[in-house]
Amino acid sequence: MHISHKRLLSAVIGSLIILAMSSPSVTSAGSQDKKHPVTPSSGSSFSEPDDSPTSAYTLSRPSQSPPRPGPAWKTIGGTVTRIKGDLYTVEDYEGNQVHLYVNRDTKHLRGQKKVGDRVRVEITRDGFANSIQ
Repeated sequence: MHISHKRLLSAVIGSLIILAMSSPSVTSAGSQDKKHPVTPSSGSSFSEPDDSPTSAYTLSRPSQSPPRPGPAWKTIGGTVTRIKGDLYTVEDYEGNQVHLYVNRDTKHLRGQKKVGDRVRVEITRDGFANSIQ
């Protein structure tokens, strides 16, 4: 009887671990939808007011720390509309404003960018630009 309790406990703990590991992937799957943008928390550095009439698509920012290099999430093409320090704003071909974090770890292909340049940017999920060309 004592052995069956240990097996039951092991099965319950194993099930909880599997459930906990699969839950974050289910909740983050909806953040890829452009029709329902994910806005950053109120203290985020990306919460600058946008003075353009187009809608802003802001990438998810789970923490207050600056984004850093990581696995590529998507590639965005468009025109640089604003550069403010390390924060670039790119208007994509659909008219959405996308805020990107660029620093010395970003690969700048074909030189430094300025407002008005057409770019193609490989970004991470939290808005870091791995490369910009």
